[in-house]
Amino acid sequence: MAERILLVIGDSLSSAYNMPLAVGWVALLKKKVAPVVRVINDSTSGDTTAQGLTKMPSLLDRYRPEIVIIELGANDGLRGHPPFAIQKNLEAMVRAARARGTRVLLLGMDIPANYGDAYRTAVRRVFAAVAKKTNVTLLPFLLEGIASQPSLMQPDRLHPNAAAQPLILEKVWAALQPLLEEH
Repeated sequence: MAERILLVIGDSLSSAYNMPLAVGWVALLKKKVAPVVRVINDSTSGDTTAQGLTKMPSLLDRYRPEIVIIELGANDGLRGHPPFAIQKNLEAMVRAARARGTRVLLLGMDIPANYGDAYRTAVRRVFAAVAKKTNVTLLPFLLEGIASQPSLMQPDRLHPNAAAQPLILEKVWAALQPLLEEH
């Protein structure tokens, strides 16, 4: 039987920013699914959808994952990248995964209100549009119910703290479990 591999491509939200890697939600996921599924975390703080798209083909070739979790887009939004460009990159990532028979879980993002309602709404809508167009599973907002609670966020108010990581895992697991059961 072939090894089951799950690949996470993300940014600081998946790379345990400012905390030990072992307490991050991806490390907690590894513990939850081991030894049945091997989890590869290719998350780099600061990465954008363009950077994810650039490295996606080589990661798919190297690991041949059964499932890819895409957790990118927050840095695009924080840098003011055009929503159409974020969408184009995410759609291309999904197409690359699908071309290899890989299932995809897309984790939606939001950005702070200080970017203005129109831009913030446009960025949020990108994820639903990608999921609808490509027919992939979507977790609408990774930090739903977490980002609004200061006790679960680091002082920068952008990154969840260690206490939030098990809650993030619960959200991801609810969306991921059906994909794992499709095997």
